[in-house]
Amino acid sequence: MISVLKRLTAMARAYAHHPDPRVAAANVISLLVASNQPFYPLYLFWLVSADITAAWFTFLSTPFFLAVPVVARWNSVAGRALLPLAGVGNTVLSAWLFGTDSAVEIFLVPCGVIALLLFRPQERVIALALGGLAFGAFLLLHDAYGQPLVIYSAKEYAALARLNLVSASMLTAFVAILFSGLLAQAERSADAARHEKAR
Repeated sequence: MISVLKRLTAMARAYAHHPDPRVAAANVISLLVASNQPFYPLYLFWLVSADITAAWFTFLSTPFFLAVPVVARWNSVAGRALLPLAGVGNTVLSAWLFGTDSAVEIFLVPCGVIALLLFRPQERVIALALGGLAFGAFLLLHDAYGQPLVIYSAKEYAALARLNLVSASMLTAFVAILFSGLLAQAERSADAARHEKAR
């Protein structure tokens, strides 16, 4: 069992690997999200309600998250852009499925943060456009979803909102830690270059 897990971990690392650290970060985030999606119906069942019908539709976004590394090998900008696009699409779908009382729109926050962090200064237009898409999805669609696919009780909605708030917070924290590591690596490289010049 441990050898199987090690093999799967090695395969995931190889699949996510990219020489561009921002692309590699996008790949890691996309695989993290995709690997967590199968557990969402279980969390919903354990913490919210036995009615998890709507959760199965969220798997429609899984192929897009899994495709990020493949697309990034073809075009790094397209691959990085696909991640927040898939995130916004999944969030909008989930808001329609569960209703805005589920607080699932909170996932638009990490989508916007990811969009703003994945692109370099010379790619700022793309970053702002994708970040604006996340903000616009909330601003324009929040009151436009209509009747959700599933209706929960007030207590169940409170539990679902807690689940989504915790999940979105953990994702945002993971992204912050990942990019703080990239920043530290860049600083070490800059220090090494300065020391080399000083010799």
